[in-house]
Amino acid sequence: MSLLEIGGFLLLLMLLMLSGGVWIAMTLAIVGWVGQAFFTNTEPGMNLFTAFWETTASWELAALPLFIWMGEILYRTRLSEQMFDGLAPWLNRIPGRLMHTTILGCGIFGSVSGSSAATCATIAKVALPELERRGYDKGLALGSLSAAGGLGILIPPSITMVVYAVAADASVIRLFLAGFLPGFLLMGLFSGYIIWWSLRHPDRVPPPEAETTFIEKLRRSGSLIPCGLLIVFIVWVLVSGLATATECAAWGVVGSLAIAAAGRSLNWENFWAGLAGATRISCMIMFILAGAAFLTKTMAFTGILRELAEFVQSLDLSPFGLIAVLVLIYLVLGTALDGISMIVLTSAVVLPMIQKAGFDLVWFGIFIIMLIEIAEITPPVGFNLFVLQNMTGIDSNRIARMTLPFFGCMILAIVLITIFPEIVTSVPNWVMGKEI
Repeated sequence: MSLLEIGGFLLLLMLLMLSGGVWIAMTLAIVGWVGQAFFTNTEPGMNLFTAFWETTASWELAALPLFIWMGEILYRTRLSEQMFDGLAPWLNRIPGRLMHTTILGCGIFGSVSGSSAATCATIAKVALPELERRGYDKGLALGSLSAAGGLGILIPPSITMVVYAVAADASVIRLFLAGFLPGFLLMGLFSGYIIWWSLRHPDRVPPPEAETTFIEKLRRSGSLIPCGLLIVFIVWVLVSGLATATECAAWGVVGSLAIAAAGRSLNWENFWAGLAGATRISCMIMFILAGAAFLTKTMAFTGILRELAEFVQSLDLSPFGLIAVLVLIYLVLGTALDGISMIVLTSAVVLPMIQKAGFDLVWFGIFIIMLIEIAEITPPVGFNLFVLQNMTGIDSNRIARMTLPFFGCMILAIVLITIFPEIVTSVPNWVMGKEI
């Protein structure tokens, strides 16, 4: 069999197992084992052990359960309800109203978490119960959360950006600065779609609350102070250099526990319930990550990705033709690989092609990270889809259909940064030019 035939066989096997109801993590691991056992000369048992150990022993991954626990604390105390009460009067006149909190929440939390999985899980835990209780459309909420969760790797700090910077020998600071405007662009496109949808389906949006005076809005905004203080505290700890992005997660838990205790909404019952919930969700996510890491090893051993990249190089495409083909390739890879693996396994072949075509490596870093965001919502291995499936019990393919409009927004954003690369490069050029 050719390498492309092997890849097609493994993808078909994965689809059959997922459709048969096999656990997601088990599916990834089994497909990886079959690929290594029958199509390589390596030992699958040893590679399975090392892949699971390397993934779960990661220092960066230590932030994941802590951020999820922080979300559980917000969900199980009155803090999440207070946040929505404070936002409600300000969003009352905007079509979609509180539905925009999913986008705002993911954007704000993404700026401190650096992880799409942590962002998606945390904001979903806080926002979904409140939106459902207030009568908002669950499908739109799930679609927006699935897509906006990807902002965790686009709005800095971002672990994925650091991995790309190392692979491309690019400036981490420039990459961080370059992520802001594309992140705001995506938030605007997502909110724009929510406004458009709400105007087309007014019967599926709860009626607006009674109009309040400006003074009353300010008074009710006092409910935002606890969550606002928590966000400011986490950002301050990070910016001041007191903690790394991973250590910020621990500070976030301490801050949320302190605020909940000060508000007299923390007790032993919701403390242990939150801890148990965070443990279940974290174990689920880490098990899936380990399975994906093993499948990634299989893809590397078979050489499928290398052959695919060399095929693209042999086409001798124009610069924009190259970008168009890379979009298609990374969309396909996103159906089977996690984002960091996509960068590590393709950078050695793709980056020289990009430099030869005259593209800025910082621009390409944001370009590829936005494609990774799309991979997070692309079946059969759309990680944000899996997170929401395990949290809600709704099939990941149904959630993927709910996410399709936001998928279109992300494709539009990629088109815009390709036509207008200044969206990516203007901030780092301006800041670094002033030597700040």
